[in-house]
Amino acid sequence: MSNGEISERRVLSQTESLCPVCLKIIPAFRVTDGCDVYLEKHCEFHGRFSTVIWRKNPSFETWARPKIPVQPPVCYTEIDKGCPFDCGLCALHRQITCTALLEITQRCNLSCKYCFASSKKSAVPDPDIQTIEFWFKRVREAAPACNIQLSGGEPTLREDLFQIIEMGRNKGFGFIQLNTNGLRLAEQQDYAAKLKEAGLASVFFQFDGLSDETYLALRGQKLLANKLLAIEQCAKAGIGVVLVPMIVPGVNVHEIGAILEFALKEYPAVRGIHFQPVTYFGRHPESFENNNRITIPEIITALETQSNGMVRASDFRPPGCENALCSFNGKFLVMPAGGLKPVVSDTNTCCNKPVKADIGARQSISSVARQWSGTKEQGSWRAGQGEEDQMCHPDIDDFLEFVRTRSFSISGMAFQDVWNIDLERLKDCCIHVVSKDGGLIPFCAYNLTDSRNKAIYRGK
Repeated sequence: MSNGEISERRVLSQTESLCPVCLKIIPAFRVTDGCDVYLEKHCEFHGRFSTVIWRKNPSFETWARPKIPVQPPVCYTEIDKGCPFDCGLCALHRQITCTALLEITQRCNLSCKYCFASSKKSAVPDPDIQTIEFWFKRVREAAPACNIQLSGGEPTLREDLFQIIEMGRNKGFGFIQLNTNGLRLAEQQDYAAKLKEAGLASVFFQFDGLSDETYLALRGQKLLANKLLAIEQCAKAGIGVVLVPMIVPGVNVHEIGAILEFALKEYPAVRGIHFQPVTYFGRHPESFENNNRITIPEIITALETQSNGMVRASDFRPPGCENALCSFNGKFLVMPAGGLKPVVSDTNTCCNKPVKADIGARQSISSVARQWSGTKEQGSWRAGQGEEDQMCHPDIDDFLEFVRTRSFSISGMAFQDVWNIDLERLKDCCIHVVSKDGGLIPFCAYNLTDSRNKAIYRGK
């Protein structure tokens, strides 16, 4: 990000954003220099700001998945100050809740150099079990079919985590996922089995690379051995693992292909990978200049080049749930002879037809729960003879079984900070954090901080 005059570049579209200093709602423009795309905005008090949001291919102008907006069925707040200051959700929101995120602690057993929650080893007291029950109730009233993610801080620090998972299942939520760094999973041998018994389906697993140098740079400790042991424990317990690498330029961009190779080696315990380009809110050591950012198309391109073409840029699509600029996804089958086969073909153009936003959300809810949950076969999976022929068999039962046991996902989400926040994207958000008073706040709004690291919602 840099201050300075907006150059003479072609304007692609207009939106609204915030001044990074005073948080005033201001006009913003998506502009291109013929290669990259920037979000450019001007505050009459604090000057001009230009932040890269898209580099090279896939083309920004063709990367689209039009949706027909849908107002959430339950809105807990009234419209007063305008987006993003009335979150709860309000009636201006254009998508239902796909995933509700419950922050059940602010404590953590790491002090990572990058942390959107700015978590510490000693923090405010954890919410009590009655408060968490109230949160489940509020989510159930507003979005009864959504998925649940338990987060923090580090949620495994709570000794009543099993009770919280059981409570969520008893409230009717079929898919509960744990956002974790995995240290306790590695350290306590029977811990994963107890989580599975309580009803946990999946772990959203911090996994930044395959070298201790990467973990030293991003997390401040050598953690690779712990990470590998945690995955092993989840595999034995039958809990699905989603690897979640935070990608930071100059640190681990070169490991994207190696992470994919590792994930396939650990399949089917590892159900997929969800890349997260670094975002500059919360705690971070770097400046937010454009050379310290990586965009969605750059990760897609790295996946193709670093996998030697095993996956291609054309295998990935815009999301069906959130705004098209927020994420990408690809669905694959793991072939018995090795490698991946994309489920969506190059010629499939269905994603260009407008669809109601809630339909995309419900499909995403179902797909995530099905794809990221552990499978009964994961502890003893082996490639069977002749299974590669099942893709061509006319027997639908064989085909469905093949897909069910061989599916693998590669996705990524570019969260927004105050420098690149786009209020159109925010209104389309489907990942909502449950606030202390039981409201539902889009993830990027909840974690948003101004240039002095002052939050709008977090901790209030």
